[in-house]
Amino acid sequence: QGQLVESGGGLVQPGGSLRLSCLASESIFTFYYMGWYRQAPGKQRDLVAYIATNGTTNYVDSAKGRFTISRDNAKNTVYLQMNGLSPEDTAVYYCNALDDYGPLASWGPGTQVTVSM
Repeated sequence: QGQLVESGGGLVQPGGSLRLSCLASESIFTFYYMGWYRQAPGKQRDLVAYIATNGTTNYVDSAKGRFTISRDNAKNTVYLQMNGLSPEDTAVYYCNALDDYGPLASWGPGTQVTVSM
């Protein structure tokens, strides 16, 4: 059984919002930073935002002011609230635990986000 399961993606119009969820196994959720990554067609997988166990957050410039990462430690779940979506946000979104050297766990299936009229 996988350690990471993402959900909440879908088709949304430009300017719309989505909330992604990621259920993680306790073994990786409890002790590490949790992050959201995305991979657009033909591009590499990039980190979008991450959150520490104490709730401290960090975002790439393109996500600042539009995306909000949060975590529910009681549910081993990390969320990504995405507002003001644009076609450039179209990608498969993945979550993972991470440290200073990169992602730590096997990737889950991801969740597709498509922003289009």
